[in-house]
Amino acid sequence: MLPKSISFNNEELVFLDQTKLPGETVYETQSSVEHVWDSIKRLKVRGAPAIGIAGAYGLYLSSKTLPRDSFVCFFEALKATAEYLDSSRPTAYNLKWALDRMLATAKQCQNHSIESIIEALRREAVAIHEEDRELCRAIGNNGLGLIQDGMGILTHCNAGSLAVSELGTALSPMYVAHEKGINFKVYASETRPLLQGARLTAWELQQAGIEVTVITDNMVAHMMDEGLIDMVIVGTDRVAANGDVANKIGTHGVAIISKHFNIPFYVACPASTIDLNTPSGNEIEIEERAPDEVSHFSGRSTTPAGVNIRNPAFDVTPHRLVSGLITEKGIYSNPYAEKMKEDYAR
Repeated sequence: MLPKSISFNNEELVFLDQTKLPGETVYETQSSVEHVWDSIKRLKVRGAPAIGIAGAYGLYLSSKTLPRDSFVCFFEALKATAEYLDSSRPTAYNLKWALDRMLATAKQCQNHSIESIIEALRREAVAIHEEDRELCRAIGNNGLGLIQDGMGILTHCNAGSLAVSELGTALSPMYVAHEKGINFKVYASETRPLLQGARLTAWELQQAGIEVTVITDNMVAHMMDEGLIDMVIVGTDRVAANGDVANKIGTHGVAIISKHFNIPFYVACPASTIDLNTPSGNEIEIEERAPDEVSHFSGRSTTPAGVNIRNPAFDVTPHRLVSGLITEKGIYSNPYAEKMKEDYAR
């Protein structure tokens, strides 16, 4: 059974603490909206769709503690809480998308009692969670035809079951292909500095019985030159209106190398990741994380004291390097702008 990053039962929100994988499997109950914010910020729950789901549940649970004097008071507090949750990770679009959807639900119910609004928020959070399951399965089915017997497939970071409700985005076609008995190998780049590929992708693929080999980030060109990789599939945290994609730092480099070796480079994403309000990747805010993620490894310093450190968590891959976007609606090819606008404008 694939691991579940988020569960919600009997009003209890539980995250699988991914910072402890693969050594320990620890589930942590979220006690407050501040706890949810901290779990998202510290990557205990991570992956664009998963943090959208987490944010929706966090906003619902916090709504039960907000002022009930009037709808105006309640909604202003709800909006402030949504802005607070959104500040935890600015690059991934799914978080803002889910929180905006929750706020829209509250507005639509403004003529009802506060208790009714809170119940509507609960239903909406559950719906966001359930819809993600359906979207991930559809992405897997639509990407299935790309995977052939004997292929070597490279993925970067973690866009599997741990990053969503289940199955994943980039890994979803692989899980579906595995179910169908197709034989293939996966190469997971380690994904410095936090090793999401080595710690998380390799772990969940191994749990599912899929052959996986971990490589360092700087081995990609060598592995492609050896003819071991036939295709790349990665996830994304935001797709701009022109098809530019923001994904874990290092993705842009993989795309450039793939272009050099004429290897298809696909990006898998659900509707909640597509941001038609952002014209291109130039306008995507890139999260800059703490320097010690780079300067330290396993709690030990690996750089000279006082040296300058940069730690952007994401980079932007231009749409011209993307062979196709695998979505729940099908596979989009370049040019992306008009096709996505037509299908996702709503």
